[in-house]
Amino acid sequence: MTAAMKLKRDYSLVGESTRAAIETGLASAEWYHTEIPRKEMKQLMQRSDGPAIRDTLLWIALILGSAGGAIWFWGTWWCVPFFFVYGVLYGSSSDSRWHECGHGTAFRTRWMNDAVYQVASFMLMRNPVNWRWSHARHHTDTIIVGRDAEIAVMRPPDLLRAVLAFTGILDFRYALPGLVRNAFGNLSADEKSYIPETEWPKAVAAARWHVAVYAATIALAAYTWSFLPLMLIGLPRIYGSWHMVMTGLLQHIGLADNVTDHRLNSRTVLMNPVSRWIYWNMNYHVEHHMFPMVPYHALPKLHDMIKHDLPAPNPSMWQAYREVFPVLLRQLRNEEFFLKRELPPTARPYRDEFHRLELLEAAE
Repeated sequence: MTAAMKLKRDYSLVGESTRAAIETGLASAEWYHTEIPRKEMKQLMQRSDGPAIRDTLLWIALILGSAGGAIWFWGTWWCVPFFFVYGVLYGSSSDSRWHECGHGTAFRTRWMNDAVYQVASFMLMRNPVNWRWSHARHHTDTIIVGRDAEIAVMRPPDLLRAVLAFTGILDFRYALPGLVRNAFGNLSADEKSYIPETEWPKAVAAARWHVAVYAATIALAAYTWSFLPLMLIGLPRIYGSWHMVMTGLLQHIGLADNVTDHRLNSRTVLMNPVSRWIYWNMNYHVEHHMFPMVPYHALPKLHDMIKHDLPAPNPSMWQAYREVFPVLLRQLRNEEFFLKRELPPTARPYRDEFHRLELLEAAE
């Protein structure tokens, strides 16, 4: 463990950090879970079509309504507020729909999860095959350097890159070329490390469908000599992703890596009802990582049941960013530094990995 922590971080999934994580037992490790009676856990995990159908119908109605307004007022300033709403619904709320339906917990009916997952993956320019397996790895090896493909802010942090993430430009810059690369049958070494070989042809086929739709949209824009088709398909991934980034960065940023206790590496933040609806309650992120099979609509109840064993949630997004920004500045000088979330007196202690980290910091 000590050797793995002293090793310079290599965020590729086929490098020295990968080897160290496997050798030290961090890969596919057993994680800490708050104890919940089996009967209560079974009730929490109960899936239901009702909440997700309600939220999805509202989601679709708002998307169609805002798109209709944007088209109707195209060419005037009145289209701006409609594109603002449309962009957030397309480029941000699709992330939580992709996420929950990828887990298969949003709906009880499987085809409903699959349908929304595919649509949301397209909106996000994510290969639905690649990202299903990437996210499975994220839950198996959460913020384990060399294993987790979804670490948003690495150490030492690139603050300029983090700020640019709010524009959506960086994601667009890598997402679309990645789809094109996959469409030509090329999967990276990192992708091959977490996607089973039997799934590689499916990944290529999915990318080709996505690229074909984007090519048709570009062709329509050129034929009509109008930017409007691109404002409705593709570009919302840029101008509408700011809410996804604002909420998503807080999930793990500034917290511990290479530990096996989600209370150390994940953050719960209290949010306003609108953001919670857009985010589908993923602000309860410690709870979600501990029990990923609990549906999004049951996460507030889960939080109430286990909050005695968790760090106090951040009371707002603003407060969370105020807390994390000084941590990022310190990590520029010392990438081993991280924010320790204090546990309440009623909580069980953190896993031993944290205490070993403390000893290492003291020695240095």
